[in-house]
Amino acid sequence: MGRDGVDLSDYRYRGAGALVSLHETHLRSFLAVWREARSRRLALPEIGDPDCASLDATLRHVLRAARGYMTWCCEVLDLADPEIPSAPTAEHVADSHEAYAEILLDRWRESPLREVEEKRFYDPPHLSRWKVPYCVDAMLEHAVMHPIRHERQLNSLLGT
Repeated sequence: MGRDGVDLSDYRYRGAGALVSLHETHLRSFLAVWREARSRRLALPEIGDPDCASLDATLRHVLRAARGYMTWCCEVLDLADPEIPSAPTAEHVADSHEAYAEILLDRWRESPLREVEEKRFYDPPHLSRWKVPYCVDAMLEHAVMHPIRHERQLNSLLGT
């Protein structure tokens, strides 16, 4: 079992367990960098993207996306709804992100993906919410990379 609490032996397809574990590791790492950026009052450059208009908007975007990746995987695999609540609004996310992140990560760990055989993670592909075909394994990889990309963005702006 990893330090994130994900036991890979609980997964029929251990690759899914590894991606769930990696997602948790990198989401927690992003949150630490986001907190550092907020403590230093980092201002984000204006790029015209409402998801990156402020630190709080970026935090909400990352948390909302993490919810969306898991709910999409469960939807296309005809699995039970993981019952992840909606992310807090940008106005409230700074005050509630820690509690929300714990609920979100608990639901990821408890996901019904544990019982899915490997083949279903690759075949068939499904249309993403942005209308691009993805297999479930690729969507989980996308979910892992998303907080990494935003962590890198913040680190770059912080000069670290």
